[in-house]
Amino acid sequence: MDGCGNVNELKKVKNKIIVCKDNLTFSDQIENAASARVSGAVFISNYSSPSEFYTRSSFPAVYIGLQDGQRVIDYIKKSKDPRGTVEFRKTITGTKPAPRVDDYSGRGPFASCRNVLKPDLLAPGTLVLASWSPVSSVAEVRSHSLFSKFNLLSGTSMATPHVAGVAALIKKAHPDWSPAAIRSALMTTAYSLDNTLSPIKDAAANDSPATPIDIGSGHVNPTKSLDPGLIYDAAAEDYIKLLCAMNYTNKQIQIITRSNHDCRKRSSDLNYPSFIAYFDSYDSGSKEKVVHRFQRTLTNVGDPTSNYTAKLIGMDGIKVSVEPQKMVFKKKLEKLSYTLTLEGPRSLKEDVVHGSLSWVHDGGKYIVRSPVVATSVTP
Repeated sequence: MDGCGNVNELKKVKNKIIVCKDNLTFSDQIENAASARVSGAVFISNYSSPSEFYTRSSFPAVYIGLQDGQRVIDYIKKSKDPRGTVEFRKTITGTKPAPRVDDYSGRGPFASCRNVLKPDLLAPGTLVLASWSPVSSVAEVRSHSLFSKFNLLSGTSMATPHVAGVAALIKKAHPDWSPAAIRSALMTTAYSLDNTLSPIKDAAANDSPATPIDIGSGHVNPTKSLDPGLIYDAAAEDYIKLLCAMNYTNKQIQIITRSNHDCRKRSSDLNYPSFIAYFDSYDSGSKEKVVHRFQRTLTNVGDPTSNYTAKLIGMDGIKVSVEPQKMVFKKKLEKLSYTLTLEGPRSLKEDVVHGSLSWVHDGGKYIVRSPVVATSVTP
């Protein structure tokens, strides 16, 4: 049938497998099909993967794309007695492309602090199988609750413990590292290409390439994050300067820090492992250039004596430069600084353009990568 919007029509196929084309939200179709007490359902949609929706049904359900769906519809129309079977399929590995940012994932820019690029990372969060309270039901079938010690859930709250677990591993390996150092290790070692060696795709944008506004630095890489080579560190004083630049009052800062601080020093340029610049003027006819400068400091946590060279992936319409272009570390924990400059028009042709800055170890052991974003999107 074309859609599952008519509950009365659905009741005529009670205890049968129904085929629904996507003309309602999946949650509405599932609810209607459940009310009709069907034995199973095949949902046809532009989105063929159930991982892209919060879909939980009390009956066997299959989600297929338009091409496969048309084959099913053609079979039904040609057959006098169409029949189908829904069988459980075990986990399939090697899916391509993967990873992919799901449509529910949180996106930037960061409204609370527009000078910091968010999100930081992408991590597994869709249909995550994990332990579950045995006294809390995982599903309901025919008004009967089902219980299990495991459950499948999706959401950013599923991705969070993955990142927290990797952070705990880094803290165990480097107990003297600050939270900022751990975050830096996670971000600068993340990867932005999927298993087809193409940019990670965005399910919410018809699988077009995702931007750092969607995935931050990329997908977390637990192994590489343990040995990042260089880190962007930050102390409590750096965050206080940021709070001051964000116009927090002394009283508010005292509540946050539980100590007395004044705002004689302030800076919105936090030593963060990523960059975002806003070109948000409405004067699109102006030929005047806008310049953004960022100063960052890197700490050597890799080989005591090591050289790094800057590698820039530029952005359309934006001139990007870094000074110095080479860093020579002579000892471990040595700190060296650089300046990244973005120069472009007051008005961008696209809402978001992005590139990256990587500090590449001369021996090829480390690649310390940071996303660079220029945007006209208002947080």
